[in-house]
Amino acid sequence: MEYTVLDALSRQDGWHMRMRQLARAAALSSSATTRLVTRLEDRGLLTRILCADDRRGIYTELTPAGQALLHQARPTHDQALAESLQEATKQPELDGLVSFLQA
Repeated sequence: MEYTVLDALSRQDGWHMRMRQLARAAALSSSATTRLVTRLEDRGLLTRILCADDRRGIYTELTPAGQALLHQARPTHDQALAESLQEATKQPELDGLVSFLQA
């Protein structure tokens, strides 16, 4: 899940998202997202910023350390995903799905 959150934030213009958007992107509940964001914030990988136009809103933003960790982890993540998809093609019931995902 940590990778998913860092990746979702990296794909945003300005490198930040509202907590609600981040929860949807990571397919987590609000409380699970808050706990995960807190853990990542404690490690210095992201930060929370109050929304200037809506004081109730909170943005989550990657820090330079979060960007660096994501950059370092991406090749391993991509390789593991490619290997998993390749292995899935050996299952006849998954072959069509894998072909669709790779298209």
